Amino acid sequence: MRGGGKFLWVTRWWCGLAVSWLLVNPAFANGPVLQQPAPDLTLHAVNGQTYTLSALRGKVVVLVFWATWCDGCREELPLLSEWAAQHASQGVQLLGFSLDDAENLPQVRAMAQQLGFPVGLLGGTEAGGYGRIWRVPVNFVINRQGRLVYNGWDHAAANWKQDDLQKYVAPWL
Repeated sequence: MRGGGKFLWVTRWWCGLAVSWLLVNPAFANGPVLQQPAPDLTLHAVNGQTYTLSALRGKVVVLVFWATWCDGCREELPLLSEWAAQHASQGVQLLGFSLDDAENLPQVRAMAQQLGFPVGLLGGTEAGGYGRIWRVPVNFVINRQGRLVYNGWDHAAANWKQDDLQKYVAPWL
């Protein structure tokens, strides 16, 4: 192979790899975009109430995707609940979407009773414009104008700590 032919082969190989990766990880290929209007999403909470993202315009909203079988989630959720309670008067609203199956609804309800924000079942792994939820926990932050200001797919660290809340949510309050 001549120099040009090898370059073409390597370029095609990398392009093929990138396309394959996007096909395997559709959440990255068609997920939400920072500073763009956040995709609308509705939570049917276990307490019987319904919360629609578009109806929460004017609040800072954190979407939390989690599962009862997730150790990182069990560590993160109480922290999020405490933080949300401390900042509720500043207009923050958390919505918790559990990836658990309906057969695990009793465990989801038990967790929801310990939390200070609405929780419901996602009903699968597809979350509309947020893509396929392929890891948990993963969070998204929407500002008061309804724009995505934190995209959990763009960050490797899964479960948030206190510093993450201060860095990614507090500035928007």
